Amino acid sequence: MQDSPPSGPLVVGVDVGGTKTHLRALTGDAVVADHVRASTGWRPHDPAAAARLLTGLVREALPEGARPAAVAVGAHACETPRQCARIRDALQLSLGVPTRVVGDAELLVPAAGLDKGVGLVAGTGSVAVGRPPCGDPVQVGGWGAVLGDEGGAAGLVREAARAVWAAHDRGEEPEALALGLLAAFGVPEVPALGAALESASHVSAEWGRHAPAVFAAAAGGSALARSVIAEAGTALAALVARLAARGVAVDDVVVAGGTVLGQPALYEAFTSALADALPGARPRPLTVAPVEGAVALARSLL
Repeated sequence: MQDSPPSGPLVVGVDVGGTKTHLRALTGDAVVADHVRASTGWRPHDPAAAARLLTGLVREALPEGARPAAVAVGAHACETPRQCARIRDALQLSLGVPTRVVGDAELLVPAAGLDKGVGLVAGTGSVAVGRPPCGDPVQVGGWGAVLGDEGGAAGLVREAARAVWAAHDRGEEPEALALGLLAAFGVPEVPALGAALESASHVSAEWGRHAPAVFAAAAGGSALARSVIAEAGTALAALVARLAARGVAVDDVVVAGGTVLGQPALYEAFTSALADALPGARPRPLTVAPVEGAVALARSLL
């Protein structure tokens, strides 16, 4: 971080994720601030509270006396253009500079240096977003671990438990996937998995942290685990197909998220299913931090 205020236009990009928030500020190519903190207190359904948190973050991260020329934010759980616009209005009033707020998945395409395409995230949860030639962005998926988020870590664990229960109901002996889940949740038998899942106070996080057990079982030869992973890959490809059906250009699909990029079995299942569903779509793993997309959006406001 510089000790004195920058002399040129200062742009600030912020990526508010489900667990961490990343702020990056630049003047030209010079990094003025690069700040990561927990997303504790993020309340996207309360525009005033969201704006206060973001304003405090910007003022905390920038050098004393530095004033941004533009700010762009990719916001977790900012699910509709109207919701994002309300946060933008409150933040712009607070900071007094041009501001843009989008859902965090919308950062992926500009972060990859592209003007159009699909952003697909599969981390704890899963969501895909794209923009038709004319109109507001379209988001699909992202409905939470209880009802959706197929292909995310929490969704994988939910579907693995369902597969294990079905095998139990067929009278099959527990195999590697069942044994892995029993160990992960610390319960003695398959029927007890239900109470273990239902007792979670933070469903997505608490279910999602057990996803490595699914991949370990697959690597150990579990046919059930491999089936769950294959279905998760198909579900992620289906998100892209839904966007294509709604007029979004899907030539480039920018992929991010610790689950899909950190687990080759899931990434391969996704790319295989995508090739079958949309042969012209090109998956592109994101190789830079998503906050780069927020920086690019901030620069577009100058």
